[in-house]
Amino acid sequence: MDMNVFFKGLLLGLIIAVPVGPIGVLCIRKALRYGRLSGFFSGLGAATADLIYALTAAFGLGLVSDIFLKGHIWFQIAGGGFLCYLGCKTFFATGFEDHKTAPASTSLVSDFFSTFLLTLTNPLTILAFFAMFASFGLSGIAEEKKPNLLLLLFGIFLGSSFWWLLLSEGIAFCRKKMGRNLLHWVNRTAGIALFLFGLLSWASLAF
Repeated sequence: MDMNVFFKGLLLGLIIAVPVGPIGVLCIRKALRYGRLSGFFSGLGAATADLIYALTAAFGLGLVSDIFLKGHIWFQIAGGGFLCYLGCKTFFATGFEDHKTAPASTSLVSDFFSTFLLTLTNPLTILAFFAMFASFGLSGIAEEKKPNLLLLLFGIFLGSSFWWLLLSEGIAFCRKKMGRNLLHWVNRTAGIALFLFGLLSWASLAF
């Protein structure tokens, strides 16, 4: 069992999660509108999808990779449409929850699966993991000791989850300092950003 593999996994999880993209905007919007738990569970959905892609890349599962990569156009079309829908829904949403009580468990499950499915619409993440595994000297880890593979996957999930926890806590803290007018403008901005990400996803198919 090599703890260096675990720390490499932590770093990989952070590298995958930190760049601000549609998932980041969506989690920020959830944390602002519904509170830190909603934002965090949204992030956990993305972290779980990343874990699945990391597992696929680690084993080099040819059939699964081919299905995802060859069908990435349809995944991208579906993901782009979902982002445009979320953008419109966010832009026209009104009001913010005070959250004196914890969000309902059904809402948290919905938050989790919305970002989980949305992250799965970007199967090119598999290629990102292939590249990062190679650069970190982790290629072929699935053929080595299984405890090392488990450490790597646990590190990736933990690193990604840690980022979403930090982001949700930070946004929740800022939320207390914002007036309702500013929160509404943030909501509008997030809606526009999500809609543009959806259009960008579609436009990228032409290239």
